[in-house]
Amino acid sequence: MPGMFFSANPKELKGTAHSLLDDKMQKRRPKTFGMDMKAYLRSMIPHLESGMKSSKTKDILSAAEVMQWSLSLEKLLANQTGQKVFGSFLKSEFSEENIEFWLACEDYKKTESDLLPCKAEEIYKVFVHSDAAKQINIDFRTRESTAKKIKAPTPTCFDEAQKVIYTLMEKDSYPRFLKSDIYLNLLNGLQANSLK
Repeated sequence: MPGMFFSANPKELKGTAHSLLDDKMQKRRPKTFGMDMKAYLRSMIPHLESGMKSSKTKDILSAAEVMQWSLSLEKLLANQTGQKVFGSFLKSEFSEENIEFWLACEDYKKTESDLLPCKAEEIYKVFVHSDAAKQINIDFRTRESTAKKIKAPTPTCFDEAQKVIYTLMEKDSYPRFLKSDIYLNLLNGLQANSLK
């Protein structure tokens, strides 16, 4: 959910055409980023002391569930809330294109065959093309191989590039995520709530 954590000033938006692709160009985050992130993470913690129960119990995390995220990137990405929290972390590091591409590939694999060409072209233009606004960090050979594969798209034509990005996240971003304030504050908050 792009923009989920940011409050926009309506005066700033007048007369501008804002799109998701513009986000890559914006290198500064609003001052409210930290406060908005804290509010989001707090909303994930059950409010036991007030006796309030969420209508969507799926949205409430347990400390055990969040601790599972530290076992592997695979476990983290298998959880929708984990994807969102990791995505927020990547956004704070200006590398959100990695998880966006990985999620786009996962969605692409479930696409009906008659829609594959259109969707493949869009993913290629947004993430893989050398002039892409959200260009992912893959080597030239993988980029060229992917370009050839989308000419006759199959559900697996992005697999090679997706694996490169997964490995990059696993070796680089994921270890930093586990040490980040975003993850540790969420885990500590959930553990403190479970003791009450």
